[in-house]
Amino acid sequence: MAMTSGPDGLGTRLRHVLELLDGDVATFLADIGLDGYRPRYSPVVRALLAKGPLAIRDLAAEMRVTHSAASQTVAQMHRAGLVALEPGADARQRIVSLTEQARGLLPLVEAEWAATTEASEALEAELPYSLRAVLDAIVEALDRKPFRQRIGETEAARELL
Repeated sequence: MAMTSGPDGLGTRLRHVLELLDGDVATFLADIGLDGYRPRYSPVVRALLAKGPLAIRDLAAEMRVTHSAASQTVAQMHRAGLVALEPGADARQRIVSLTEQARGLLPLVEAEWAATTEASEALEAELPYSLRAVLDAIVEALDRKPFRQRIGETEAARELL
């Protein structure tokens, strides 16, 4: 049985691309004076600007990430003073809203969004395929059949299970 490792693995390649993109966005954020602001905060800020205060569960759905991922990002943003947390309708629910500190950063954050969007479009223009279309197609395919199911259907998995 051949072992696929290193840069050939799909997950490894996806993480590497994300690291390259996020790393350079973080560098640009620092260059424009947003040292403590991380690229992963922008989807939270965008969702809260669009929808107003949200429960973490709703925020996660809006961002299309897991509850755990949203919760971790919100915790980091709370420690940085960018979001406030209030109790929700039940004791387990927390409502997230932007702080005045975060709102004060919006002109710089919005300028970064515009620059990042323009750079993303220029990058996509260089590619033989639309990266957004490929990523959307991957999500749609995984919605139809989760990757765990796909793994379980392989000959190699049948030998293990």
